[in-house]
Amino acid sequence: MKKFWNWKKKVVNLESGQKAEERILFMNGVIAEDSWFDDDVTPALFKDELNAGTGDITLWINSPGGDCVAAAQIFNMLSEYPGKVTVKIDGLAASAASVIAMAGTEVWMSPVSMMMIHNPATVAWGDHAEMKKAMELLDAVKESIINAYAEKSHLSRNKIARLMDEETWMNAEKALQLGFVDGILFSKKNPFVPEEPEKTDPDEEETKESPEEETDEKKKESTASMLYTPSKTLDSFLQKISATASKGTPINQLDKRLELLKY
Repeated sequence: MKKFWNWKKKVVNLESGQKAEERILFMNGVIAEDSWFDDDVTPALFKDELNAGTGDITLWINSPGGDCVAAAQIFNMLSEYPGKVTVKIDGLAASAASVIAMAGTEVWMSPVSMMMIHNPATVAWGDHAEMKKAMELLDAVKESIINAYAEKSHLSRNKIARLMDEETWMNAEKALQLGFVDGILFSKKNPFVPEEPEKTDPDEEETKESPEEETDEKKKESTASMLYTPSKTLDSFLQKISATASKGTPINQLDKRLELLKY
């Protein structure tokens, strides 16, 4: 088991003149290179360390993402923590790491950091029926991830789904504008405000615009507000975060993982 987190303590002076102990959690690198699926030890260790102290927590994140099961469990643990959790992204919060960031009471980004959200991915093997089931499971996993993004940003589920479909990279200003973060670190004033929540019909069916239907104006807005990476970047990313991807995952294990992601 390779730990991707580290705790530190810091004594801070309060406005009242009293001193308090601040708990600092650093989360660096790949989230659970060895999946937490069927791993009872690592999640228990993280939870024990989380609950070993009291008081507010500052979580620094610099991670390309990783195992979605681990990310979901960490999200739940941080959300249930009784103290204030301040998330600070000082490098990268991509994929599963961005889900963990949504657990913060407040979320801040460095002006030179990035956030990326995209659709969940897996490698599976089986016959036609089993592969169809794997696709359905990925859709269900996506919906569970949208729960975390929607709770923080207050964007419509349809808009978040489109951002994930496009593999959206956001700098600090764009993340603030969309409501994924609350502010920009080291900045005395924030030039952007979060977008107003979209008012949509609950029965509205999600529709996608085809490339032919997309206007030039929308294309300009898209390229101006976010970075977009080609498919090769995703391939490279998946290779880095999944050392066992080439072995594939049986469909029945994917079904069990889905149960762990529900919250």
